[in-house]
Amino acid sequence: MAKDHGPHIKNDEQYEKLRDQGVSKEKAARIANDPNSGKKGGKAEKYEERTKEELYQKAKEVGIDGRSDMSKEELINALRNH
Repeated sequence: MAKDHGPHIKNDEQYEKLRDQGVSKEKAARIANDPNSGKKGGKAEKYEERTKEELYQKAKEVGIDGRSDMSKEELINALRNH
């Protein structure tokens, strides 16, 4: 059974698996709290299928600096590597 990480982590099991894989606490929490993220991968739209504005809003949500000057491809890269 997964440790309870409190109310700020919605999927404790997924969070722990991501942390065991070396994912940062911030990124693991973001993935584990995404309602579109499942146990074997999310059902979220692929970044390439999203509009630049949607990518910009996601980048804003996760705190990526310099996002307003980024192209769609740069936003995708920044989101994947944040």
